[in-house]
Amino acid sequence: MTTGVSFPFAHPTEPNAVDTYVGLTREAADAGLSHVWFAQLYDFDAPAMAALAGREVPGIEVATGIVPIFGRHPLAVAAQARTAQAATHGRFTLGLGLSAPFIVESAYGIKWERPITYLREYLEAIRTLLADGEADYQGETLVAKNFLPGALPGADPVPIIVAAMGPQALKVTGELADGTLPYLAAPKVIEQHIVPALTKASGGAKRRVVATVPGVVTANVDEVKATARRQLELYGSIPSYRKVLDQAGVEHAADVAVIGDEETVAAEVERFFDAGATDVVFSNTSLGSAEDRKRTWALLGELARS
Repeated sequence: MTTGVSFPFAHPTEPNAVDTYVGLTREAADAGLSHVWFAQLYDFDAPAMAALAGREVPGIEVATGIVPIFGRHPLAVAAQARTAQAATHGRFTLGLGLSAPFIVESAYGIKWERPITYLREYLEAIRTLLADGEADYQGETLVAKNFLPGALPGADPVPIIVAAMGPQALKVTGELADGTLPYLAAPKVIEQHIVPALTKASGGAKRRVVATVPGVVTANVDEVKATARRQLELYGSIPSYRKVLDQAGVEHAADVAVIGDEETVAAEVERFFDAGATDVVFSNTSLGSAEDRKRTWALLGELARS
């Protein structure tokens, strides 16, 4: 089993965030974790951070989790991804996603139209770019033509993971990507909805299912659960997350969070693997204290080694 962490949306307060993230990546590798994931923010470039961290810290997979495709052309994202792949000597994974309508329309002024068609065409174009640096793509929602094609030396083909949870997005992902990165999908949802849809769409080909969930090992369970309820409140109003929460039969996103002592958390992680996840990634590791984070990462590393 492979385990990892994604770094929180709020930047650390130390003088230089990049230095801090490199340090956290080193801590994750030393703890035995398999991979780290960087979220794309407005003031923070996830592919660049992954490239820097992966180059500084050998032996750990670095990934974006996720880069929203609206507002970011595949020509530009492919160039970033291939640079990161070369910088890390083949340890970079590109995580992509649709984001949400209210974010896309309010932040970029782009209409949320035909998202599944756009996702399919985006993946078709970027797969070619990541494979050989060439693209002459004309779709219904996307044009991608590389007038100066070329393969960047050292940039092996980059794996693509898509944050897909709905049936249409999973179909496209199973056909065109290397796996999915569901967030807040309980083991029941992974087993009954995500894995079957992905397997069917891929024609039985192996795909990664990187189950991502808020998780922390702590002695202050009630306090951390209360914090999780506050931090995760928004997700219940976003349709894609509301659907997977309803599929799991829970009311609040915090009900999916994995919070407890080592024995409790290890048992919950095992449930994700039993459900068909190939990887488990803990997000919101800032829910607890610094000591809680160390306990959490130590447990995840131990589970990865076992």
